[in-house]
Amino acid sequence: MAPVDDDEEEDGVVEDEDEFEHLDDEEFEGIDQDTVNLRKGKDQTPPPLEITKIPLHLRTNWDSFYLEMLMLAGLAVYFLNFIAGKTKNSKLATAWFDAHKELLHKEFSIVGDDGQSKEPTENHLLKESEHTYSLWCSGRVCCEGMLVELKLLKRQDLINTISRMLSPKSDQILIKVTMEETEMDSFVFAVAQKKVASKLLKEQTDLNFFCAEKKGIDKGNIPPSLQVLSEIGEATSAVFDKTFCAVLNRYESNIEFIHFSDQYSGPKQQDQDTPTTLPETKKVLLFCFNVGDKGRTTVEDMDGMKELLQLVIHCIDKVKRIKLTKEAKMKAEKNRQRMHESYLKQTHSQRQEAAQLRREEKRRTEKERIMNEEDPDKQRKLEERENRREMKRKQPKMKMMKVKSM
Repeated sequence: MAPVDDDEEEDGVVEDEDEFEHLDDEEFEGIDQDTVNLRKGKDQTPPPLEITKIPLHLRTNWDSFYLEMLMLAGLAVYFLNFIAGKTKNSKLATAWFDAHKELLHKEFSIVGDDGQSKEPTENHLLKESEHTYSLWCSGRVCCEGMLVELKLLKRQDLINTISRMLSPKSDQILIKVTMEETEMDSFVFAVAQKKVASKLLKEQTDLNFFCAEKKGIDKGNIPPSLQVLSEIGEATSAVFDKTFCAVLNRYESNIEFIHFSDQYSGPKQQDQDTPTTLPETKKVLLFCFNVGDKGRTTVEDMDGMKELLQLVIHCIDKVKRIKLTKEAKMKAEKNRQRMHESYLKQTHSQRQEAAQLRREEKRRTEKERIMNEEDPDKQRKLEERENRREMKRKQPKMKMMKVKSM
C-alpha cells in the first residue's frame, strides 16, 4: 500500500470550527440572539405556545346554520305533503271506482279500456297525473262511449294546499257522453249554478249563440240556485221530468253544470285564433259534479255519488227518446243555418286578407325573377308581359250579352 503524503493528509482533515466564529456580534445589531444561538448549536428552551382567542361570531355553532335548517325543514314538509296528498287522491279515486264498478259493468260492455292494447281490456282506472284519473266506457246503445274524469284537488302540491286555505275548492267529476248522430235531435240545453252559467255562456260557442236569450224559459221544479239555458223550450220541458228534478233538488250543492248539445265544439276561439273553416261539432252530454265539502272529501262522499251516475244513465236514455215536433225542428234548423252564415261572414274578411297576401307574394316572386334575369332581351320581355298583366287586371270587367234580332 503506498504511503500517504503529509500534505494530502492535511487537506483531508476537516476543521471542526464554527463557521460563524469569525463574525463579531456587534456588527449584526437587530438580529434575534436566540436565532444566533440556535445557529451556534446552543440548546434553547422553546417558547410556550399561545392559543389565539377566536371571536364569538366566528365560532362554529348551530345558530350559524339556521337558514340551512329552515331549508331542510321546508323540503321535509314538502315531501311529506306530497306523499300524503298523493296517497289520499289515490284512495279517493279507488273508492269511487269500487263503488260504481257494478253499475258501470251493468250499463256498458267494456269498462276501463286503456286504449293501448289491440284487444279491449277492462278495469283500468288510468292515472294521468297525481290528481287526475280517467275511465273510458263503451259498448252501449245510442252512444259511442262515456269518458269519466276525476279531477281531484292538487293535494300533493304544497303551494296549492296553502292557497286553498284562502279560497276553498272542491273535487270534481266530469262525465262526457258522446251520442250517436242519429240518436239525438237538434237542441242545446244547460242547467248550472248561476255563476257557472254566466261563465259557460261566455266561453262555450254553442251556448253563446243558441242560448243567449234568457226570457221565457220554463225552469220547472228545480232549486232557485240553478239557472237554465235553453234553445228549444219543448226539449227543456221533456228533460225536466220527475226523476231529473228530484235529483237536482236532492243534490243541489253537488251539481256544477249539466250541458246537452248537438253543436258542441268546445270553448270559443280567441279573435286572433279564429280558424278559416267551420269547427267540427259533436252531439254530447256533459256533466260536472262537485264532491265533498270544499276540499274535505272522504271515501264516504265518493260512495254517495252513485245516484248522480244513475242520473247520467237516465239522461242518455231520455235524450234518445226526445223527438221534437215539426215546428221545433224548423226553428232548430233556422238557428243552425243562421250560425253557419254568421260564421262565414266572420271569416270572409280573413279569407280575403289571406288571398291578398298570397297575390302579393306571387307578384314579389315574379319581380325578383325579372331582376335576377341576366339576359337583357329576356328581362325586357318579362317586364312587358308583367305590365300587360297589370293593365289587364286594372281594366273594368265588361260583360258581353247577345241580343237576338226580331
